[in-house]
Amino acid sequence: MAMMVNVLTIAVVLMAVLDATHAAVRRAQAGAVLQALGWVLLIASSLFRNTWIDHLLSTVALACMAGSLACLSQAYELWCGRKQAGRLTWWLAAVMPPVYAFGFEHYAFRVGWANGLLALQMALVAVAVARPAPVPVGRWRWLVAGVMLVQAAVTLWRGALGAFFTESYPTFLTPHPVNIASGLVGQAAALLVLMGVLMAHRDEATRELQRLATIDGLTGLLNRRAWLQRATAEFAAGTRYRHPLAVLMIDMDHFKQINDLHGHAAGDRALRLCARELMAVLRSGDFAGRYGGEELCVLLTHADVDAVRAFDQRFRARLLQVARPELGFALDYSAGVAVRVEETQPLEELLHRADNALYRAKDEGRGRTLDEQGACISASHHEPNAQGGPGPADDKGEVPS
Repeated sequence: MAMMVNVLTIAVVLMAVLDATHAAVRRAQAGAVLQALGWVLLIASSLFRNTWIDHLLSTVALACMAGSLACLSQAYELWCGRKQAGRLTWWLAAVMPPVYAFGFEHYAFRVGWANGLLALQMALVAVAVARPAPVPVGRWRWLVAGVMLVQAAVTLWRGALGAFFTESYPTFLTPHPVNIASGLVGQAAALLVLMGVLMAHRDEATRELQRLATIDGLTGLLNRRAWLQRATAEFAAGTRYRHPLAVLMIDMDHFKQINDLHGHAAGDRALRLCARELMAVLRSGDFAGRYGGEELCVLLTHADVDAVRAFDQRFRARLLQVARPELGFALDYSAGVAVRVEETQPLEELLHRADNALYRAKDEGRGRTLDEQGACISASHHEPNAQGGPGPADDKGEVPS
């Protein structure tokens, strides 16, 4: 009874205090509710011993408990940064009730089956939170893993007694060591799992705040401050290991005309598309940011002029392919490039040189990428206009000035 009150209280607390906008929170809340419902049904089933009501309530109770662990496993996996996870625990939760119901009349089987599967689910939760995560995870993971392993051991103990030493297995309410251990561990586990949920939720909120502080809200690229911080660190690494770096300053051509002719919403869509395609052509280790307005900046690691040219050609080809079908007008850009040839050259110097090359590309007619000496790295076949019409290479329209 005390365990039922405990898990009911935890379910109410999680439903009341946590914002259910995040998927992990919703899974944790669902797990708490299912756990509470399972205990209510399990205790209620003891009032109807050896009847069909006992059979029904016990089966549904075990289904709720297995579903609770599956929800909890998925919640922790999400908090650990894994989007597709927890499938095995859900499979076990789906298998639990029909097999339990089928073997209900065989006491040794049903006790061994139910406790064995629950113990396996608990162990899987422990493994899920303990294995390496793709995002920073706090020490709560070890708390949850330890609690789940201890609870799995006690549950397995109960299952082994019921399956193989049936004459020694007590009823659920008998003051047997396994029941005493199960009660103590269960009470402690409920409280510690609640603490784990709250700490995991705090971690997620902290990561979200950090993301909002570093990511540009419109494009999803790094904001200027975050890009400069990361670029500074990369420059230090480049100096230490003597690998070449290149900086590109990219500016969308005729962006004002896009806003004037199609509206600012179209301009926002154009920037988002540009950022999306830019991210698609970046190599591992390269990164991009929104420097300001329609100006983007890219740092290419281990990059010489040939690597810059290959990157620029990929990006131009992507924009040419997708912009007009998605936006109704074509997009193009001008860019300036500066390559660090000496390890002592600071980031500020390369940014200045790349910016000068960008302005020169604008002055020479747009739709091209120039290096700091004014040489053309690559260029578009034609320069599209903001109306979505053909560029000058088609001899059918004019590019707005």
